Amino acid sequence: MRWVRSGTAAYREALARAENRGATDSAKVSAVVAEVIARVREQGDAAVSEFTRRFDRFDPGRKGFVVPPGEIDAAWRRVPAALRVSLEKAAGRIETFHRNQLDDGFTASIPGAVLAQRVLPVSRAGVYIPGGKAAYPSTLLMNVLPARVAGVPEVVAACSAPGGRVPDVVLAAARIAGVSAVYRVGGAQAIAALAFGTRSIPRVEVIAGPGNAYVTEAKRQLFGVVGIDMLAGPSELVVLADRSAIPAYVAADLLSQAEHDEDAYVAMVTDSEALSRAVERELARQARLLPRQGILSASLSRADGFLVRTRREGIAAVNRLAPEHLSIATADPWGALDAIRNAGTAFLGPYSPVAVGDYIAGINHTLPTGGAARFSSPLGVANFLKKTNVVSYEFSALRSDARHVVRLARKEGLVAHAQAVLQRTRGKGRR
Repeated sequence: MRWVRSGTAAYREALARAENRGATDSAKVSAVVAEVIARVREQGDAAVSEFTRRFDRFDPGRKGFVVPPGEIDAAWRRVPAALRVSLEKAAGRIETFHRNQLDDGFTASIPGAVLAQRVLPVSRAGVYIPGGKAAYPSTLLMNVLPARVAGVPEVVAACSAPGGRVPDVVLAAARIAGVSAVYRVGGAQAIAALAFGTRSIPRVEVIAGPGNAYVTEAKRQLFGVVGIDMLAGPSELVVLADRSAIPAYVAADLLSQAEHDEDAYVAMVTDSEALSRAVERELARQARLLPRQGILSASLSRADGFLVRTRREGIAAVNRLAPEHLSIATADPWGALDAIRNAGTAFLGPYSPVAVGDYIAGINHTLPTGGAARFSSPLGVANFLKKTNVVSYEFSALRSDARHVVRLARKEGLVAHAQAVLQRTRGKGRR
């Protein structure tokens, strides 16, 4: 870890750099994605097949874009029974948690008028499931189940499938979650196909799910053509700790997020120099016992350590970092949480490792990254709902409000707006 002390120029520079970690400017990625999108829009399946042959080394046009139901059933049987139990347990927790997010709309009124808001699910949603370095059944559950809870009638999944194979455990999760169809297509071409629709892949209204830089850039470029959940970047964790923290637990949490990939961001904020040294020792000891040595070495080499003077200073640093995951390892974690405004998910106390949120607690693990927790929220039911405002005026209410509408419309130079009211209140056009 690169440790810096508060009150120094190095601290200010490190905090500013970390605060802006979400900024990206890759002309190469942008240009490649723009080409993929244009080709898929013009050529449909042919372009999707070409890019899949190039990047994933198989032709979905020959093998089939969609995974047949029989293949999903066979995968389900191959998955060990104990693992199926764990997947079902996680799915049940996720569904239960997200049912608390349902929004039924509302009806309000003013004299002579009814005002309301209708809330409806989108007609079709697409979820993207990455698969380059590992299988992610938990990501499928986290993205599909909120859509199902929202009432989306059709939810399809596009799965990165190098060589044309979707891992059995992902297909098992798809069966549990009730996915309508699984497509073995990944990358930017999958996002474009879901956004525009092709002969083989249906057009969707919302796309959710994390991916690599090309997938994220495709979502960025296609927002407006299709709804997206967020622009999720590499995994990240910030630990806010004081001298009461257990060094082995802090190190274990940092390593659990650092092992995702080389670009993962982990940091520690503490007012205890003794703790910082103890955590460093634990990181070195525990890392030697873990398999992803290259990934851990790369991500930890960029990890930040912020040594602050006071609890207040530490909380200010956390709010500036706005992390995806925040572990609060302090003597009074709930008191610290009261002052935290920016975090995707907060894990409180020594027995709340980030891993329970990733898999079994029931909260969603698709979270804002790169500081986006300052203004956005975890994936949830709301991402798959759309709202319609409803207005129903009686003549008495329109007559009462007419002068205000006319006055404001004329002030803005929108005379036809005023006339649309006056036509009715002056009696013109009334039966």
